[in-house]
Amino acid sequence: MMDGVLLVEVFVTLFVIMDPVGTVPIFLTLTSGRSAATSKRYAWQAVAVSFLVITAFAFFGQQILNYLHISLPALQCAGGLLLLLVALELLTGNESEPKAQQDANVALVPLGTPLLAGPGAIVATMLFVEEIDGPDDLSAVALGIVGVHLTLWAAMRYSLPILKVIREGGVLLVTRIAGLLLSAIAVQLVADAVRAFIAGEG
Repeated sequence: MMDGVLLVEVFVTLFVIMDPVGTVPIFLTLTSGRSAATSKRYAWQAVAVSFLVITAFAFFGQQILNYLHISLPALQCAGGLLLLLVALELLTGNESEPKAQQDANVALVPLGTPLLAGPGAIVATMLFVEEIDGPDDLSAVALGIVGVHLTLWAAMRYSLPILKVIREGGVLLVTRIAGLLLSAIAVQLVADAVRAFIAGEG
């Protein structure tokens, strides 16, 4: 039979790391000014990208890192720096961005990765995969990953009505809050990576 404890452990761990609730304000910020249809498309595209990245690292993560001679702390630090760049744009309200940048598909970067499929989620998934001992464990880990991504999609998909209520002023407020939260996440990722390097784990 499927290991229910492992299923719950995978789901809860990834839920906390990927944070569907905390993703909502960032999603609203990055999709503001776009049509409802586009925002809905970005929601499932971001989840699809995240799922593909997580799945790829679940199967081939250690081999990829070993082949490229990349340590987990290095991956974590890179993800943190990328998120920090996005956070600074949200905080400073850069209105002079070229139109091509504004029309870019944010579902791929930064939503799909590194926000959803970030270093934390990737590392956690790789650790769970190492615990797999048979098809029952594999099913539990797979269902946990799928369940979290369905929750992420629902959180972003049904956040759109919020946008109609808070209007432009609310979006500006949410943008600043999202930038602050995202910068804190980015700094924490970099700090954890630096500690790992100091401890000789890099």
